[in-house]
Amino acid sequence: MYPHERSLVKKLAGKPFALIGVNSDKDKTVLAKRVKEENITWRSFWNGPEGTSGPISAKWNVGSWPTIYVIDHKGVIRFKNARGKKLDEAVEKLLAEAEAGQG
Repeated sequence: MYPHERSLVKKLAGKPFALIGVNSDKDKTVLAKRVKEENITWRSFWNGPEGTSGPISAKWNVGSWPTIYVIDHKGVIRFKNARGKKLDEAVEKLLAEAEAGQG
């Protein structure tokens, strides 16, 4: 998924869009290496030494990885687990709404 995420970040630079990741590696050294190797340039948070059972996934009720939430400009989850073309369509729809001041 990293190549698609990188393309979204590049394509939507300057738009009201943010990609935020949560990494479930238990070891911060492994995480730092992965961020560099995968060229992760967007915000990515560490879920703690508990890995997939860490505080972020617990708060958001994430039970499987990866889980994708597409959140609108008001902070409402509008799409869950959209991938590929469906993710692009969801993001474009919400960007259009935000730029039009709808919702």
